[in-house]
Amino acid sequence: MTKRIEPGDTVTIVLHSPREKCWGILDEISVTGVFLRGLDLNSFADWLRSVVHEEPFIGLNDLFFPTWRIERIDRDETAGPIQSLSEQVEQRTGHSVAELFGRSA
Repeated sequence: MTKRIEPGDTVTIVLHSPREKCWGILDEISVTGVFLRGLDLNSFADWLRSVVHEEPFIGLNDLFFPTWRIERIDRDETAGPIQSLSEQVEQRTGHSVAELFGRSA
């Protein structure tokens, strides 16, 4: 039995119109849409590098996506030998995603 995606889970959201991918911690999911604390997936490597080097970085935001834009929501999980993005963050920074996102609030 697979676990449901719940608020507090780290997820990747795939959007359309325009096509985007975002990553972060799910705050709320409802019939109107999804609230996410995160960033555009294209910015992930730059964000992680800035955290590791303790440099300022703008890009971590509270985001809302209306239901009509959401194509897919995936839990950020390790797949075989490929680490989840969350695990990559923890390994490189020594901090959990929740700790880092809380610092950026």
